[in-house]
Amino acid sequence: MVRVQVDSIRFSLLTQQRIVVLRELNSRRYVTIWIGPFEADAIALAVQGHEPPRPMTHDLLLATVKALGGTIREVVVSDFRDSTFFARLVIDNNGQAIELDSRSSDAIALAVRAEAPIFVADHVMDELGHMMDDQDESEDIPTTSVSQAEPEAAPTTDEEELSIFRKFIDSIDPESDQ
Repeated sequence: MVRVQVDSIRFSLLTQQRIVVLRELNSRRYVTIWIGPFEADAIALAVQGHEPPRPMTHDLLLATVKALGGTIREVVVSDFRDSTFFARLVIDNNGQAIELDSRSSDAIALAVRAEAPIFVADHVMDELGHMMDDQDESEDIPTTSVSQAEPEAAPTTDEEELSIFRKFIDSIDPESDQ
């Protein structure tokens, strides 16, 4: 398994579709996962350290796990089939590992809240992982980065930024096996 961290949440200025970017620790290799807007917000808020005035669904689930004596040991993005990512939550309950099937976005949102490690299965990273090159890092792809995003920030529509983002989106095929 490959240990990763949430690098950023990116979104299309045209469709508002969100992508979570998971980057391998100490590497430039990453995998992108298309996620819903609510899950994107949940991940971004947790990474930024924002606590909502009332518990969100992921906060409630984490509180339930803790109240029952468990801890989130780790999250594993375990497979990719039929254009869908699969994940497992591994909960430690009194020394016993309990594995639960989960959507990858929900598992990531829980891992961030619990400060639990996130892993991607080797075969998933080998099949879908990409290397960032110097050009990727120097381009200013319009993103909502989890380190700098404001939940209510309005997206920019600068034509130069849009063209860079279009190039990025054109390189991703959610229907592809790669």
